[in-house]
Amino acid sequence: LNLSEENIEKGKFKVCLEYHLHNCKGPCEGLQSKAEYDSDIEAARLIIKGNISKVKELLKERMHREASELAFERAQKTKERLELIERYQVKSTVVNPTITNVDVFSVITDAEYGYVNYLRLVEGAVVFSHTVEIKKKLDEAAEDFLEYAIPELRERFQSHSKEVFVSEPIGLTLPDATVLFPQRGDKRHVVELSLRNAKYYRMERLKNMQIVDPDRHVNRLMQQMKEDLRLSEEPRHLECFDNSNIQGTNPVAACVVFKNGKPSKKDYRNFNIKTVAGPDDYASMEEVVYRRYKRLLEESSPLPQLIVIDGGKGQLGSALVALEQLGLRGKIAIIGIAKRLEEIYFPGDPVPLYLDKRSETLKVIQQARNEAHRFGITHHRNKRSKNSFKSELESVEGFGPATVKVLLKHFKTVKAVKAATKEEWTAVIGLAKAEKLQIYLSENQE
Repeated sequence: LNLSEENIEKGKFKVCLEYHLHNCKGPCEGLQSKAEYDSDIEAARLIIKGNISKVKELLKERMHREASELAFERAQKTKERLELIERYQVKSTVVNPTITNVDVFSVITDAEYGYVNYLRLVEGAVVFSHTVEIKKKLDEAAEDFLEYAIPELRERFQSHSKEVFVSEPIGLTLPDATVLFPQRGDKRHVVELSLRNAKYYRMERLKNMQIVDPDRHVNRLMQQMKEDLRLSEEPRHLECFDNSNIQGTNPVAACVVFKNGKPSKKDYRNFNIKTVAGPDDYASMEEVVYRRYKRLLEESSPLPQLIVIDGGKGQLGSALVALEQLGLRGKIAIIGIAKRLEEIYFPGDPVPLYLDKRSETLKVIQQARNEAHRFGITHHRNKRSKNSFKSELESVEGFGPATVKVLLKHFKTVKAVKAATKEEWTAVIGLAKAEKLQIYLSENQE
């Protein structure tokens, strides 16, 4: 309502239900003075800005004044308002209330952008948050983004805070504020809150990018992987190897292929281990890597930009031996990933690389590793199942699947075959095979 003095004097407005519920003091009919009304508006403004202490002081002064004037009912109402404000302050406080009038800046970066988050704290409560996305022009470090963004954001949002917390040590000096790089305690917790805001903003941006512009998302992901894994080119074509065996039986291996960060299932390959006896992961890895790339070379098929080996330094060393034999060492980037701590091993480097657990690069590598494990295990189970359920009759010399099929069709079960006589066998499969079956059963009575 336009609460001008003229409109109130002319009686243009009437009090509404809020007045009768005691939620409003009726300024529209002049039942509340302009000074008191303006005071309430200013108090609301202070609360929104986070200056709750000043509001509490005003309410305490009013409560004591009303009590001294013996207006105890009004004093009680003011006390209730004071308690509401205190409860609101408890809910909105996120850090130590002594941390007041502080600006917090944090930054995270990826291959293309830097994301700077700005938090404003007043009396322990976050009253403002804003994140900006800044495109990389060169290979800027994280602190470069902070030094660029802090003066601009403080000027844009008219901040006069005397303290500034940052997530990275910077060389920036501000004429009217002190720049601090907290290491621990409540101040560090505030910086970490700002970092979480920046990460959440980036995550939401990437989700939208993946939906709206998938090509841009793939290009950014490939550039990020190249940077994180110190590669000379983007890993558009990635292959991952994994071995599978149980107590050395039916050893197999799997090779899965990722193109542009996505599984290319038509290019998956399974390998039955041929030259290795027993559970020897290192020798098995050497065999399958050699066989895979020997075939690609013979067929003049494109080679991958990155090979991922499921295992630590041992399996990685075996794969390197195979590449050496084919003259491919140094021509294809190769890494190993150890399961326990998700350590990334590089050839000739005993110290592993630890990627951020939430990084997209690690997620792609983990997905490839898990896919290779799943694909290999499925093949191994199928092979083991086939061998486990192979009919005992196929062990008889000269018996193939056709002979076994004829016997089982006539006698129904292996037990019935064993219980039959030589004459019955002869009638079904002939004398020569009946004699072989008799010899086999006599040698394997148990």
